[in-house]
Amino acid sequence: MGAMVALRGNGSMEFASAPAPAENPWKVLVVDDEPEVHAVTRLVLRGFRFEDRPLEILSAHSASEARAMLGAHPDLALMLLDVVMETEQAGLEVVRYARETLGNRFIRIVLRTGQPGQAPEQDVIRSYDINDYKEKTELTAQKLTTMLYAALRAYRDIMVIEANKRGLERVIEASASIFSVEKRGEFASAVLAQLTALVGVHRGALYCRIPTPGTDEPEHFPVAAATGDFAAYTDRNAEQALPDRISASLREAFRSKRHLFRDDHYVLHFVDSRKAESLLYVGETWRLSDLDYKLVEVFCTNVSIGYENLALHQEIVDAQLEMICLLAGAAESRSGETAAHVKRVGLLAGLLAARCGLDDRTVEDLRLAAPLHDIGKIGIPDAILNKPGPHDAEETRIMRTHADIGRRMLASSARPLLMLAAEIAGSHHENWDGSGYPAGLAGEAIPISGRITMLADVYDALGSRRCYKAPWPPDEIRRYLAAQSGIKFEPRLVDLLFAHWDEAEAIRREFPD
Repeated sequence: MGAMVALRGNGSMEFASAPAPAENPWKVLVVDDEPEVHAVTRLVLRGFRFEDRPLEILSAHSASEARAMLGAHPDLALMLLDVVMETEQAGLEVVRYARETLGNRFIRIVLRTGQPGQAPEQDVIRSYDINDYKEKTELTAQKLTTMLYAALRAYRDIMVIEANKRGLERVIEASASIFSVEKRGEFASAVLAQLTALVGVHRGALYCRIPTPGTDEPEHFPVAAATGDFAAYTDRNAEQALPDRISASLREAFRSKRHLFRDDHYVLHFVDSRKAESLLYVGETWRLSDLDYKLVEVFCTNVSIGYENLALHQEIVDAQLEMICLLAGAAESRSGETAAHVKRVGLLAGLLAARCGLDDRTVEDLRLAAPLHDIGKIGIPDAILNKPGPHDAEETRIMRTHADIGRRMLASSARPLLMLAAEIAGSHHENWDGSGYPAGLAGEAIPISGRITMLADVYDALGSRRCYKAPWPPDEIRRYLAAQSGIKFEPRLVDLLFAHWDEAEAIRREFPD
């Protein structure tokens, strides 16, 4: 039964010996109102074993006792049931109770009757969910033993099918949680949590991300995520914090490029499309059964698929972000501004969104969409866009059309991210007091995305060099923003920016023009 395996990356498994689980007896319920039937049955079946497991024989002397036993022992494998007890139909009523009231479809039921005329075999077999029908006179010691083997084999096979079914259901549920994750850090935590739910983890688990793809063997195994007793090792090097035997298992799994199962722990090995490698250590578990190993095998296959999908998803996101930055940078470069400005606006918008309590998904979307706020400048003539001095009234009118141009350009997309960018492009020049353009919106009628992006854009633009101005010093920027709070900007957002001024300034320093 219990086996130790090494699961290869291609899905094949190598089995080695492992200690067998403790004995778990087969439960047999004898239901009969004749005491000698119980005695003879116990005598005949004394010492009986099936698959190296003994019997545990339970007794009930009436239908009411049988119903109590069925309720108390849902893991009964076999019931040897007399038909005539308190009433002529008492045994048949017990059958209906087991199958219909308790919903127990697994227990094997063999009717034994000394009065076959009271319950004709053909009628009973047709009308009741029983598995065999025997007259007491024909149940010799040999036939009783033979019948028991057949019944227990059937019960065993049914329970294996049921266990596999339930196990696969757990794998499907666990895999669904894995597939819903979109970030590598969350992916690691989700895998750890689902493995715990699937087969149990006594001490915990940890996830190592190999930092340098393609190396023969890294110097360190950094711990990216951990649970239980290993939680303290997150962001540390595994081989410096863990016992030598754990480090040895991590290195062996890395060298062999396959999942490694030991008697009390296992290490799962994953490779994504960029050849980046990860190791998942699950430690001090109970000794897994053959079924548990198979469930883990299926789960590992799903994790590998999920990890690959995550890597592909990240590639798509990175490509979209790069395209957005290139597109936004192209618009900005026409006005003498830099691609670094649009990147900073995205990061600053994400910072403000997070600090004002928006959810993580909205924060990320805003960070990606905000760089497209001025994409409409593509439609503005160079002479107006790059004029070093102030615009006249007609030039101002034309310049202001860039907000609606950008909105219309992006609104044709069905992609949520570009739809958000369209909202930002069309609203990031609306003022809190209603004096902005293009729609003259005021207060909370202005989308929160536009309010945030406007503040991020103005803050960064004031500190940057433009064809019409030199960069402003920080103190002057703060005075201007404070003066425009409640006029141009939402006061709450200005207060948040001031409260996190050092973080905003750090973004500007990290991505200079």
